Amino acid sequence: MPNPKHKHSKSRRDKRRTHYKATAPTVMVDKTTGESHLMHRAYWLENKLYYKGKVVMERA
Repeated sequence: MPNPKHKHSKSRRDKRRTHYKATAPTVMVDKTTGESHLMHRAYWLENKLYYKGKVVMERA
């Protein structure tokens, strides 16, 4: 079994252990469409793909 050569501090240990306690994803409301969506994600609305309030792509 590998063992550490140097002691890790309590804060360093605790920083590593925080990741599994993530909260629910943040939901944003778009200012231009009024649609709620996940932050930093594109979303479809009426056959148009929106990202940052702008139309990125349209379905044919």
